[in-house]
Amino acid sequence: MSVQEAWNEGVTGRGVVVTILDDGLERDHPDLLKNYDPQASYDVNNHDDDPMPRYDLIDSNRHGTRCAGEVAAVANNSLCSVGIAFNANIGGVRMLDGDVTDAVEARFVAESDPQHIDTMSDPGGPNDDGRLWTDQATLASRAFIGGSYIGDTYSGKGSIFIWASGNGGRDHDNCNCDGYTNSIWTLSISSATEKGFVPWYSEACSSTLATTYSSGSNGEKQVITTDLHRTRPVSHSGTSASAPLAAGICALALEANAALTWRDMQHIVVATARPANLKAPDWTTNGVGRNVSHSFGYGLMDAAAMVKLARKWRTVPEQQKCEVIANHSDKLIPAKSSVTLTLNVKECTGVNYLEHVQAKISLNSQRRGDLQIHLTSPAGTKSTLLARRPHDVSRVGFQQWPFMSVHTWGESPLGLWYLEIHNEGRFLGQLQDWNMMFYGTESAPMSAELEPRPSTIKMAAKIPPTTKNPTETPTSKPPPPDNPPPGEVNEVSNSVRDKSISKDHGFEAINTSSTADGMKCRRSTNICIDCGPSVFVSDGTCSVTCPDGTYPGATHCVPCYYMCKTCSGPNDYECTSCHGDAVLVTVTHTEASCYPKTLNDALVHNTWYYRMFIALIANLVVLIVLGVYLIAQSRNCRSRCCPQLGGKRYLKNILAPAGYVDEKGPIRYNLAADHSDSD
Repeated sequence: MSVQEAWNEGVTGRGVVVTILDDGLERDHPDLLKNYDPQASYDVNNHDDDPMPRYDLIDSNRHGTRCAGEVAAVANNSLCSVGIAFNANIGGVRMLDGDVTDAVEARFVAESDPQHIDTMSDPGGPNDDGRLWTDQATLASRAFIGGSYIGDTYSGKGSIFIWASGNGGRDHDNCNCDGYTNSIWTLSISSATEKGFVPWYSEACSSTLATTYSSGSNGEKQVITTDLHRTRPVSHSGTSASAPLAAGICALALEANAALTWRDMQHIVVATARPANLKAPDWTTNGVGRNVSHSFGYGLMDAAAMVKLARKWRTVPEQQKCEVIANHSDKLIPAKSSVTLTLNVKECTGVNYLEHVQAKISLNSQRRGDLQIHLTSPAGTKSTLLARRPHDVSRVGFQQWPFMSVHTWGESPLGLWYLEIHNEGRFLGQLQDWNMMFYGTESAPMSAELEPRPSTIKMAAKIPPTTKNPTETPTSKPPPPDNPPPGEVNEVSNSVRDKSISKDHGFEAINTSSTADGMKCRRSTNICIDCGPSVFVSDGTCSVTCPDGTYPGATHCVPCYYMCKTCSGPNDYECTSCHGDAVLVTVTHTEASCYPKTLNDALVHNTWYYRMFIALIANLVVLIVLGVYLIAQSRNCRSRCCPQLGGKRYLKNILAPAGYVDEKGPIRYNLAADHSDSD
């Protein structure tokens, strides 16, 4: 990430204050003691100024100390590691060792001094299980705004909040469902493995701004940093390890230019982040020619480039915003169908250059996880605001949720916006209302001068096709938005598409080259990001088929679930074949999963298991027979031996013909004299 090159520029974070919001900070650790800043520290859980973690047998509160070491571990003490900003001041807020309420979330900012703290990093977050929908609490939201703007009022800065995108990748979670990563006030950071792949744990969403490295699969390097008890861990991982690296890089840029505001920093990150060797199937180019991905944002953070740009940076113009209300409400979304809505933005006072875009949506659903939402800008940039979450079975839906995208950064808000809502489930959905919030500037920020315009940007927008009723399009199979009909008006340049482009099904021959087998490749730096119709991007190259471990997506080969060798989709039940150490188990005629052979063999061939099963069945049979026998005996006793329950009727019916019962009076007989049996 060009950190050493940034050090060569003479910056090490000196004079910059970074606070880690986590489970505590071992302030007397030799890696941190020299740089520890008590003014940047607080214990929210115990309500005092000492952020020391609570020690237990498993060191459960080690996370904050590890993250602090990534940022500001001192140099050349031959102990553990060196921080990215090894001369920065480091503090800690202990807040995650207890119940995290609205007041707790807000207090960590309220107790801090935005005039003193430059950067706050939160490597934690809510439970990333693919089920929860975590709103940003009211008090915490006010604290974010205050922390960002109070500094602007007095010193032109304000605190910079850096947030981890989340570790719910395995459970198909989406970080736009986290109110903190989805906020315009935070700089959301995702992870990349050593080899440039998307880690199994990393969440993808349209609010992620950039990426730093973290752990990956077995054999790939992980993060070494400071740990409790003056030791070093060998397995610090997850997006929790990525956010502190980003905080350290931002500290270097802040030393180069102490006047940077929170919005300046976001602009600098967007302008300098690069795809590098990052491999993802969703790389695309937005309307101003920048590469962007739901998995990696604008790419890998570049410390040296950020420092150089920070030194000559001009403060961004004042933030402006406008809200546009859509005139659609109560739109039904039938099962296995979609609805496409349009919003024609003809005026957006004060906003000519976009920064953050929010689609505020209210929607009811019997199963929230079946929904997918996409937003396409007038320049053709398509953002996935919400991906399907298989584990989310909530019936609550969401109300005025501000789905945020940074993919249209630098574009104009004017023109036709498309909102696509897909219902992949078996239950009816209903859109109540939606509107758009546009944040940006009236005049061009300095980052606009660095955009690769106009020869390398897309000539035309990839816009969903128009219909007789352009406001909604419910269909059983939604029309593909990437292939506009020939001659469609270009919303960007107000000109008609070139016929040759239309004949090529919307494939744009800009920045293209031919591969060895003659296929076209629209390149982004050194990788292909588009190969034309019926050809897929696979590992940065074009291919007519997808290799093992992937399946054909719209334009790219998309990774299968890690247990599948081949698959028909991304889920664990969509395997079509397995690796050598697993066996394919068919669940239904449409679902099949891969199970490790060791586990499957243990279940299939374990004689102990079958013996116990047979013994259980035998015991159940014996118990059933015994129960039937006892019930029969009980009934026989009641009918023959119990006078109060039927004995009198028995004697009357059996003995009366023999003269032993008087019909009008009591029973008169002598069993001993007349009968030899017990009756």
